[in-house]
Parts: sequence; C-alpha cells; structure tokens
Amino acid sequence: MRIPLDYYRILGLPMQATADQLKQAHRDRTLQLPRREYSEAAIATRRDLLDQAYAVLSDPHQRKTVDEKLLGLQYEEDADAATIELDDQHLIGALLILQELGEYELVLKIGRPYLSSGTSSIRDGRFGDPRIVLSDVVLTIALACLELGREQWQQGQYENAAEALETGQELLLREGLFAGVRGEIQSDLYKLRPYRILELLALPDDEESDRQQGLRLLKDMLRERGGIDGTGNDQSGLSIDDFLRFIQQLRGYLTAEEQQALFEEESRRPSAVATYLAVYALLARGFADHQPALIRRAKLMLLRLGSRQDVHLEQSVCALLLGQTEEASRVLELSQEYEPLAFIRENSQGSPDLLPGLCLYSERWLQDEVFPHFRDLAKREALLKDYFADEQVQSYLEELPADGEVVTDWSLAERGLVHRELNSTIASRNGRSAIAEENIGGYRSATATLTATDVTTVPALERSTKFASNGGEARATPSRPPRKGRPRSNQPRHQAPDYDAPIAKAPRENRRSRWLVLLLGISIAMGLGFLLIRALRAIMNPSSQTANDAIPVQLDQPVVHLQPVAQPVSLSGDMTQPLAQKAIEAWLDAKKLAMGKTYDGSKLSQVLVDPKLSEWQRNLEETKRENLHIDYDHAVKVQSVEVSPTNPNQATAKASVTEVRKYFPGGQPGEVQSDRDMSVRYTLVRQDNQWRIKDWQ
Repeated sequence: MRIPLDYYRILGLPMQATADQLKQAHRDRTLQLPRREYSEAAIATRRDLLDQAYAVLSDPHQRKTVDEKLLGLQYEEDADAATIELDDQHLIGALLILQELGEYELVLKIGRPYLSSGTSSIRDGRFGDPRIVLSDVVLTIALACLELGREQWQQGQYENAAEALETGQELLLREGLFAGVRGEIQSDLYKLRPYRILELLALPDDEESDRQQGLRLLKDMLRERGGIDGTGNDQSGLSIDDFLRFIQQLRGYLTAEEQQALFEEESRRPSAVATYLAVYALLARGFADHQPALIRRAKLMLLRLGSRQDVHLEQSVCALLLGQTEEASRVLELSQEYEPLAFIRENSQGSPDLLPGLCLYSERWLQDEVFPHFRDLAKREALLKDYFADEQVQSYLEELPADGEVVTDWSLAERGLVHRELNSTIASRNGRSAIAEENIGGYRSATATLTATDVTTVPALERSTKFASNGGEARATPSRPPRKGRPRSNQPRHQAPDYDAPIAKAPRENRRSRWLVLLLGISIAMGLGFLLIRALRAIMNPSSQTANDAIPVQLDQPVVHLQPVAQPVSLSGDMTQPLAQKAIEAWLDAKKLAMGKTYDGSKLSQVLVDPKLSEWQRNLEETKRENLHIDYDHAVKVQSVEVSPTNPNQATAKASVTEVRKYFPGGQPGEVQSDRDMSVRYTLVRQDNQWRIKDWQ
C-alpha cells in the first residue's frame, strides 16, 4: 500500500537536516508515545516506521535518492504527491503518524474505507489481528475528528466543527468503544453549542431550517439550565452571569416574533428575566405592526414585575400606546427614574400634563432602546403618528376602558402592604376593594449581578436590559438615559392619586376621540421637534452615532464575548519548540487574564498543574482581597526543548522572557516594574494528551 508520506515528514524534519538532527529527531519521536488507548501493536508499527525512516536517511546513498525524488516533485503540478510504499501491517502506524502531523482530513480519507465496504479486508488478517486493528483504526479516526473539530472551532467554523465532532462520536457509539474519548468529544460539543447557536441564528432569513436548528439548540440549553436564570448545568461552562450576556447577544439575531414566542414560553417557568424580555418583544411587535392587543399583553405581564421593581415607565408607555392617557400620567408620577422624568418634564413645559414629554420619550425609547434588539426592526422607524393614525388601532382603542382595566396602587404594593384594584368601567363604586398583594414570589429571580464595570464593557446590555441584584434577588430593569440618582427627600415627591375621589366620566366615545386627536397632534409636533434636536446634535457632535447608525453585530466581533472556558486550549501532540512556545504563551495570557481587572482565573487550569496551579490560584484570591489588579506585557522566545529520556511525558523548555508589570492598587495607576530578558527553564508534563506547565526556574 502507498501512503502520502516521505521519510523526512515521518521524522518531522526538513530536507536540510544534519545527521545529528536526524539522530535527535528519531530518538525524540521514539520516546514520545501516542495516547494510552492504543494497542501495543499500533505503537510497535509506528516505531517500525520511525526506524525505517531513520535507516533510509542515515544512509548517504539512500538519502541522495530520496532527495532527488523530492526535488523532482517540486517541479510537478502536484508538489504534495510524495508517497512511500508500506507493508499492510504498517497501516495503523502510518495513520498515527499522519495524525501527529495534523493531517486529520487525510486520516479520514485513508481510514474510513476500512470501516465501511473495506472492513472485510481488515477481517482477513492481512493488517494484523482484525479485532485489534479495527479498534486502533476506529480510535485514530475518532481522534482525527476530535482534533479537526477543535481546529475548525478555533477558525470560527462552528457548524463544521460540530459535524466533525459528531462524526467521531457516532463512530465510537456504533462500535461501542472508548467511552473516555466519547466523553471528551461530548464535552467539546456542549461547550461549542453557544457558538453554534449564534452562527445559525445569524444566517439569512431564507436559510430557515438552519435557523430553526439554532433555536432548537437554544431551547435545549434553556431546558437543561432550567431557564434563563436557572441554576441547572448545561455543560457549556457558562455561569449564570455569562449566560445572561449570551442571551443579550443573541437577541439581535432573532426577530420580534421569535423572541416573543421564546420568552413568553420561558416566562411561564416562571422567570422574571424572561418576563421582562417578553414585554420588550410584545411592545416591539405591537407598535411596529400596529397590534395594540400585543401591547395590552405586555402591560398585563408588567403587573407580575411591579411589586419587585420600578417598571412604572414601561407601564406608562404601554398605557399611552393604548390611549389610556389618564393612567399613563398617573403611573408616570409614581416612577423613581429621575433622569427620564426630568427629560419628560422638560419637554412638557407649557402643557397642563406630561403627555408631550411622555410621547417624545416613548418614541425615542422605542427607536433607540427597543427596536435595535430585533433583526427585523433594527432599521424600522418608530413613529407615534403612524401608529395612532392606523384605523385598526383606533378601532381597538375605542373598545378599551379609557382609564385602564386595572389600576394598582404601586407605591403601597412596593412596600408590600396592599394591592388595590379599581375597575374604571363602573360608574359608581361601593367603596374600596382592597385585596392581599398578589404573590409573585414564585417567579424565579435571576441571581446574576452585573456590576458597573460589566455594564461599561457590555454596551448592548446597558442599552436594553440591566440585571442588578437587590437584597439577593435580581431585577430586570429597562435601559434608559443613565440615572444621576433618585430624588432626594428635600425634593418634591408626587403623591399617589386618591383612588376614593369621585371620577367625572365623560362619554367614552367623545373622550376617546378627544385623546386620539390630542395624541396625533402631539406626536406630529413632537416628531418635528425630535428631528430638529437630532439634527442639532449631529451638527454639534458629528462623531456621535445613534442606535440606527451603529455598526451591525458580526459573528467574528461579538457584542458579548463568551467566557474563555467555552473554547479549549489545545496543546496536544509531540513536544516541539513551537508547541513549547504555544504552551508558555498560553500561560502568560492566562496570568494576564487572572490578574487583570476581571480576575478571570478560568484559564489557569488549562495551562498549569500543581504545584504552580494551586500557587497561582492562591495569588489570584489574595490579589482580589487587596483590590489590586496588574496589567502585564510579555515577550517570550523559546530557545531549546528537551524531552526526558526516561519519561516521554515530561519535558523542559528554556526560554527568554521579558515582562512589564503595571500595578493598579484600588483601581488607580501605581508602580511600573519590568524584568528584561529573563532566562527561564520551564518544566512541562503531558496529562490526558495535553501539555501543561508544572514548574519553572
């Protein structure tokens, strides 16, 4: 049989290698054994090929013949056509060497036929013991699938990576072999899943089947986690905090209809976070498609959140869009959002109520804070005048009670006292109807907390949904212009309306028509003013961008970067100088991440083993306690590598390292230190086919 290899490649050397380099390469390659799952027969055939390559290249006459053949191939069209003739018994050894060289696709191309129609040739015994050979071939192909998947993962080809991993997994399941390798592949598939979801959901609308596959994968993750804010383990490596960021990122790839279906279903778990996201989707669809029934559903869903957090602004916007202007004004007065209220009052000067400012705020909020998070609405314009001018909207609003179906004394409900209900369609009341506050404690709160730093570094999250803890329970609150603070006690507070006061009720049709005319007039005037404001702002600050002008989200530049644990560090293979360089650079990057602002130590276990792993985990905890972070700059060059002659799973690498350290005690710039051209000897060990750093001097 002929195999696409040459003797130099078998030893991992260039044609210019010296006799000493040949000897050293043969020795190193012989000592470096493949994974422990391989049979002794596979290891022996690999060693035979190494010995054969060394014997040929050590003989000057044979080497000259080999060199002439290889040089002749350089002038042919297929310069990679170098092959050697091997005995059938060396099949598995050749596959092993190709895999060690990273030729994973070649391994699949050569090895797969022996597992299908060519299986009989294995069973006839000409390659060796059929049972052992089949097991080794299956293992080699599965490992090639694993490494090919990881390679494609790192290249950002997430679906291709999943296909390679699943191919290897299905092969092992079919043959019932190597449960440990199966588990390794499955672990990668779990960690790859968030990336696949983003890639699939970002596809064009005409690739509907693939996008639906992305939604199915997302629902699988949600089911395993127990919801957006659940504590179940989906094996992705994402914490609750990470998963909230992931959900925020993928929203931009979903339509309003897709988000509505997804988050309404999730809100029934129940989930406060999903409820709030469902409100966003219902509001967006209801306004964009002129479907006030959806806005009414959003308003009712906000009642679930009202006793836990301040959602009065959202409730006020919903009431406004339903033409319930009295309720919109009343609920607005209860909001504690200082800056939005100041904006609304400023734009309502000269008016007997806050409706002009509320109209302007609502339109801007929908345009800049709501629409950008839906792939089908990101470029749509939010215009109140178009919404209220729609005849179907007017017809629907005419059927609604002008003052809202349910008016709640939110100021008391937030203090946990009472929940009041007022039916405004009843002309005469029989006194107040006070009922116990509705128990919404069953709604599972999001336990994740986004700090001020998190919000600063994740602009999309700040723009739409903020998750902040409050007494151990998380709140999902809307993004608005940043708050300067709550109103102080010496500032005038708006009192809750007197629900027992008589209500003078005008005939419904006349009153409704009057408010619709007023809203249309306000929205038209406000729209002209808004355009003027934006034009002036563009002139004064030409570098600023509105949400509509923002650069679209791209998969290779995600709005939210997932945690590094979701992508493995691959340091497998025989120890060489490039691999040692990669291992040391991975350690220095992990140190930079761990000791930086985020104190992210997730990569330490990927590059270190004890005793250094435990030592640097302690260093990380101590640095966090001292409120100190360090910025590192590194330069490293590996000068030599030596594999232990007695233990092929241990090696030392000598490197020249330059390190600059910038200290930030309490977040403030401090001392700067540097070490130039340090000579460092690293001790590396191979565990589970991955090289890790054990110690250094």
